[in-house]
Amino acid sequence: MPTIGEAYKKAYEKGKDHGVTPIDLRLLLVKDEGLKEQIDVIFNKDQEMKNAPLFERQVERLIQGEPVEYVINQALFLGHELYVDKRVLIPRSETEELVAAISEKIADYYDPRNYLVCADIGTGSGAIAIALKEFFPHWVMLASDISQEALEIAKKNFESTNTRAETHLGDALKPYIENHINLDIIVSNPPYIVSKEDAQASVRDYEPSSALWLDKKHSVYESIFRDCLKVKKGSLFMAFEISPDLVEWLTGIINRDLPGSEFSFRKDLNGFERFLFVYLK
Repeated sequence: MPTIGEAYKKAYEKGKDHGVTPIDLRLLLVKDEGLKEQIDVIFNKDQEMKNAPLFERQVERLIQGEPVEYVINQALFLGHELYVDKRVLIPRSETEELVAAISEKIADYYDPRNYLVCADIGTGSGAIAIALKEFFPHWVMLASDISQEALEIAKKNFESTNTRAETHLGDALKPYIENHINLDIIVSNPPYIVSKEDAQASVRDYEPSSALWLDKKHSVYESIFRDCLKVKKGSLFMAFEISPDLVEWLTGIINRDLPGSEFSFRKDLNGFERFLFVYLK
C-alpha cells in the first residue's frame, strides 16, 4: 500500500486539470483514514494507507465532477457534520450566513428566548433547522419538504445531532395549513436559480433539480406569500435565501400579496443581495 503522502501527490497530479482541489483530496483522506482534521493528512503523510483502492475510486468520481460532499456523504454546516447524498442540496456558506443573519435580526421583533414556533420550509438536509434549534433551544422547530426522500435525510441528521424537530411532508405551507399549525417564524432556502447556465456543472449534474430551479409560475416564494396569513399566529417574521437577480420580482410580489408589510434585502459577504426578510405585524 502507498503512504498517505504518496497517494495524495499522485491523486493531485491526476486530478488538478479536472478541477480536483487539494481540499477535496484532504477531505477524502480524513474520512477514509479516520483522521480528525485536514492537517493530520500532513502529520501522517508517511503512514501506510488503509484502503488505497477506495481512495482511487473516489478520486475518479471527483474527476468526473461529482462534489466531494456526495463522495464522502458528509457536509459541514456551522460545526455540524451532516449526512448528504444526491437526494438533498449540499448546504453552503451562504446558508450559514442566513442563519447568522436571522440570529442577529430576530431580536428586532421578538424576545428570542421565548417559545417561538419556527418552520424551515424545504428543509433538505435539515441544516437550517439544526442550526437554529442549537442557537435557540426554546423554539419549537418544524421542518418540511416536498420530497419524502429529503425528509428521510433530515430525520437522519436530526437524530445524529440530537435535534428535536417535527417533520412534515408537503409543498410550501400546505402541511401547516392542513394540520392547523400557527407559526411565528418562517425560514426557507427555496429553489431560486432561474437559468441553468448560471449554475456550476457539478450542481447541474449532481444536485436535485427540484431544489435548484425556480419556476416563477409555481414558486415557493409566491406560495408562502399567498398563504402565510393562514398560518400567522400573531406577528410573523420570514427569512429567505434568494438569488440577486430576483430582487425586483420579489419586491413586486410582496407589494401585491402583502401590502403594508415591512421587508428588506441584505447582502452576503460577497456583496450580493442574498437574503430577504419580511415582517407582518
